[in-house]
Amino acid sequence: MKLNDIIEFIDEKIPPSLALDHDEVGFKGDYDLNEEINSIRVYMDILPEDDLDYENTLIVTHHPPLFVPKTPTYTIHSNWDIIDGGANDALAKALKLEVSDCFDDETGIGRICRTNQKFIELKRQILDNFSNVRIVNSIDNDKLIKNIGIISGFGLKNPKYILLAKNKNVDILISGDLIQETAILARNLGITLIDLNHHESEIPGLYALGDILKELKINVGIVDRKPIEVIK
Repeated sequence: MKLNDIIEFIDEKIPPSLALDHDEVGFKGDYDLNEEINSIRVYMDILPEDDLDYENTLIVTHHPPLFVPKTPTYTIHSNWDIIDGGANDALAKALKLEVSDCFDDETGIGRICRTNQKFIELKRQILDNFSNVRIVNSIDNDKLIKNIGIISGFGLKNPKYILLAKNKNVDILISGDLIQETAILARNLGITLIDLNHHESEIPGLYALGDILKELKINVGIVDRKPIEVIK
């Protein structure tokens, strides 16, 4: 299949026009759109030390790369976070939560999920399926949870989203990238935060993206590797 035909398929399924302003989606460099492609490799991130010298392959990344690979490389970022069925809906599915609304109406980022379970049940489900979970402002195990906000990736580093969770009467906000400022803000507002970490909260979306690309009937591989270790 020609590279151009694959990109047309991707752009129809996940329109670049949905991306946030100044987001780097699309091709990282200039590539031959007539190149014959017989496989796709899907990455969260690519690094300079990765062996990316593939033949007849398209690399699809979720995070925009910081260099231009020789192999055709195409990024699907905030448009994948925003679109129905994208990264946020995949996270909801992984958490076994039912989506009822958008979290940030202005951008389309995040989802509101309804539930009717005790906190201990939700916590057990999360701890059984995600590692390195951090909880801020934990609540009584028997408290009934009704409204949960989820944001794939970066939500817990943005004070705006903590304030929005309060305004939307969210009991718990689940995302990644927790920082001290937002942890303190959440404690003051009485919002419980559950940090899955950025990478883990986006992995369900990476596999969901792979499922869409498999509709092309060519080989699709998901590169699911551990995130870069932060030296403490």
